Amino acid sequence: MNELAVLSKAMLQERKDIVLSILGGFIAGIAGVILFSTSGYLISQTVFAPPLYTLIVLTSLVKLLGLLRAASRYGERLYSHRATFSILSRLRTSFFAKLIPVTPGIFNKHRSGDLLARIVGDVESLQHYFLRVAYPPIIVIMVFLATILFTSAFSFWIACLFVLGMLATALVVPAIVLLGQRKIHGRVRQQRALLSTEVTEVLYGFRDLKVYGQLAQREQQLQEASTLLVTEQQRAAEHLLRGQSMHAFVTFLISWGVLALGAYLIMDGALAGVFLAMLVMAALTVFEEATAMATLPAYKQDSEHAATRLTETVPTFDVQSSQPSGALSVDDAVSIELSGVTFQYEGEWRPALRDMSLHILPGSKTAIVGPSGSGKSTIIDLLLKLRTPTAGDIRLNDVSVKELDETSIWNSANVVLQQSHFFRGTIRDNLLLNEEEHTDEQLLDVLDKVQLSSKSLTDMVYEKGENLSDGEKQRLALARAMLRKGRLWLLDEPTSSLDYVTEQHVLQHLYAQAANDTLLLICHRLTGLEEMDQILVMDQGKVVEMGSYSELMEQKGYFYEMKKIEQQMIGEDGL
Repeated sequence: MNELAVLSKAMLQERKDIVLSILGGFIAGIAGVILFSTSGYLISQTVFAPPLYTLIVLTSLVKLLGLLRAASRYGERLYSHRATFSILSRLRTSFFAKLIPVTPGIFNKHRSGDLLARIVGDVESLQHYFLRVAYPPIIVIMVFLATILFTSAFSFWIACLFVLGMLATALVVPAIVLLGQRKIHGRVRQQRALLSTEVTEVLYGFRDLKVYGQLAQREQQLQEASTLLVTEQQRAAEHLLRGQSMHAFVTFLISWGVLALGAYLIMDGALAGVFLAMLVMAALTVFEEATAMATLPAYKQDSEHAATRLTETVPTFDVQSSQPSGALSVDDAVSIELSGVTFQYEGEWRPALRDMSLHILPGSKTAIVGPSGSGKSTIIDLLLKLRTPTAGDIRLNDVSVKELDETSIWNSANVVLQQSHFFRGTIRDNLLLNEEEHTDEQLLDVLDKVQLSSKSLTDMVYEKGENLSDGEKQRLALARAMLRKGRLWLLDEPTSSLDYVTEQHVLQHLYAQAANDTLLLICHRLTGLEEMDQILVMDQGKVVEMGSYSELMEQKGYFYEMKKIEQQMIGEDGL
């Protein structure tokens, strides 16, 4: 599908404002032509000393046309910009709605700075599509046709000259601009994205670059990228000015042509001299409406390039695409069923999960253990619809996740991932991320449960939690999850950075709160798993053992060997 079809669909949803803006633009354009034509005719008439009422009528008409032009131009600007902002709002909302579920995969394909440039810059540049690409040709054609019909009533040959001028400004000049524009197509935007990428990485990696002595080298790269961007911007600006200059040249050429042809027709007796100034003024005015045509190719290619980058980022980007309507109940514990699920990361030679099937009863407690890279965390990503299975089906409460709206899954789940994000603000701000209301007493109580009673709700948290230790980050993430009311707990290494005593204290409160909920715990530590209803042992994307703690220990298989190694390590540490 053509990338700009996305914009066309968004424009259809704002068709009322678009029609009103086109109507306002046409009235403003034709009122301007008539206004200046009347002014020229008025000037010519004064030479022949017409009756006073003629001058009064013409003067009043000029004033009325001036008011009409101003009012219609205001309406055109109002409705066209309102339509543009509404279209941008729809595009942003739809793009972010499509981006969120595929975010993990996006970071595997694009650097964070480039992704930021796409989200902000490319979406923003699409505002020019309606105002600078779709709108001007419509107004130019309507105003020119009306002017040509008006002019033909006085002189057929001057009307033909207007037609030539319209073709030159609406087709020839944009075509010349387009030929030159292809040479610099997309380079400004690509260079801006490159600079944004480099700046983002330098900011994120400033400390490491400083420590390893690479900061000066990266600063030099930033300077070179900035210089290239400025150079490309200058080239693009010069090209646009060249197109505008050609348009001005054609405008004055046609106006001089009207003057010369009109003089010849007057001498030949085919045109009354009183109409010459009127026709010249009409020529000067009508071409003002075609000024935007000179820069149309540049904005068109810019919009196409931006739309292409957005559809590359989110291939299913569509402002009218329907979302699954299924929803999970927040009040019920959730059952989980995986049937023949296989998942393979893009570019990987082996699947992360291979033909995996399991069933977790509602209200049960399940632990998943296994070596790093065995596919444990991938299961949580699939359950949250952050990734899509390569094969197989996942069902929550006997409903396929394909039929469930992502938002309902997220609202029903209390999630703690290995890396939790923290925003710059206070402890209170980072706890109150959901829409639920909590009192300060509730917030302080949950901080006490996760052993963060020493923290105040007004204590500052830096971006990404830079002023918190790894253990404090995990406990704050657990506190955030414990404030939610979901009945599905998805915990990925939630206490890996905590000491044993703190871990047991935090888990005790967590298990008490999740007593009747479905809980899925991914962990490397094997202590405390006696309370789990079942334990899944994974290796290389498959479940190699399954059972309760006592059953797995009696089998003396994979889990038994892992537990034995852990006990030996603890014994060595104690020596």
